[in-house]
Amino acid sequence: MSEPIVHVSCVRHTYPDRTSVHLCGLDFVVERGQRVVILGPNGCGKSTLLFHILGLLAPQEGSVQVFGVDPAKQFSKIRERVGVLLQNADEQIIAPTVFDDVSFSPRNYGYTEAEVEQKVTAALRRVGIEHLRHKVCHYLSGGEKRKVALAGATVLDPELLVLDEPFEGLDPASRSELLDLLNRLNREHGVSLVIATHDVPLVAPLADKVYVLKRGGEIVAQGSPEAIFRDVALLKATNLEPPVLAELFQQLEALGLPLGRPARVEEAAALIAAAVRARAAGA
Repeated sequence: MSEPIVHVSCVRHTYPDRTSVHLCGLDFVVERGQRVVILGPNGCGKSTLLFHILGLLAPQEGSVQVFGVDPAKQFSKIRERVGVLLQNADEQIIAPTVFDDVSFSPRNYGYTEAEVEQKVTAALRRVGIEHLRHKVCHYLSGGEKRKVALAGATVLDPELLVLDEPFEGLDPASRSELLDLLNRLNREHGVSLVIATHDVPLVAPLADKVYVLKRGGEIVAQGSPEAIFRDVALLKATNLEPPVLAELFQQLEALGLPLGRPARVEEAAALIAAAVRARAAGA
């Protein structure tokens, strides 16, 4: 197995108001090409974990390694390999027009105008907003602003994309578009994803691996979405609402119909159809 691109081990951080977050219990590990979701209720330490990965916080205890370096001390060595999408896109958009905003990083890092043009055009095309190129950012919708911020985060073709509650405040159609876009970035461009969210229904179609945090920062579980959602008691204990499918199939099992614990609607439909066919054949 290749060396992980992110490794966080038993990190502690205390904020000025004396709130302490201890990200321990299990090491947080991201392999190259993985889609990793950090799942937990508000206030459990998800953003604290992301801020350590991005080098915005330095651990008071424990260790953080991203691409083999401590990001709090040597982020300049990896800054072009890491992209970030903040929870509030307005905080990330700093220029008047879409082109100006997306071109900020390559210009700041010394790329030629021809290279800037090529990279910005590719980034806008990748997220499907070429038509917004000359629009004023202030007048865009929430979903459009999120795409502009994502174009800016990916304009330098990062290997790792870190996202903090990326679906917050989006309508269902915009959520679906962003979900498809992130999966395409991973599938077609090999971008590794680290996504913090408390939105349980979006985890299954987005994650290869899930880490579950409880209040205070303890990492209490890790595994595939299927494995995590099989444990309804764990989710409830961490103040997360289990997916409807998980509760439904748990109840079916309690009633003597052990059909499994699907994480996706398609899987659930296939299991129920197979059970119905089997019962009809035996009738």
